[in-house]
Amino acid sequence: MSSLGLLILRVLMGLGIASHGYSLVFGGGVRGLVESTREMGFPLPAFFAWMAALSQFFGGLLIAAGLATRVASFFVFCTMGVAVFLFHAGDPFGRKELALAYCTVSLALMFTGPGPYSLDKLLRRE
Repeated sequence: MSSLGLLILRVLMGLGIASHGYSLVFGGGVRGLVESTREMGFPLPAFFAWMAALSQFFGGLLIAAGLATRVASFFVFCTMGVAVFLFHAGDPFGRKELALAYCTVSLALMFTGPGPYSLDKLLRRE
């Protein structure tokens, strides 16, 4: 049952974060992310904003599929860590809780891996 639970967690988290990334990449949301990245003091704000958006979109899809799960989870973890601890630093808990949930699940997936119901297992990469 724990393998099934890991599959459900991975798929729902992956598709959830991918939907956020989709709106950034294809819905024009990355423009605002570039400005936010600049305000947080990042060098090359357009580069880092695009990397954050792509890590959410493609990382989420990879996590949902169970392909390169640990690597994709690492990039999602880094992106959501910035969201929680820098972007939402002064916000009340309710504004940062989704980013914190994605951050927490991606950290857990870095340690657990994708589980047996994954493309990584099918391809014998995990």
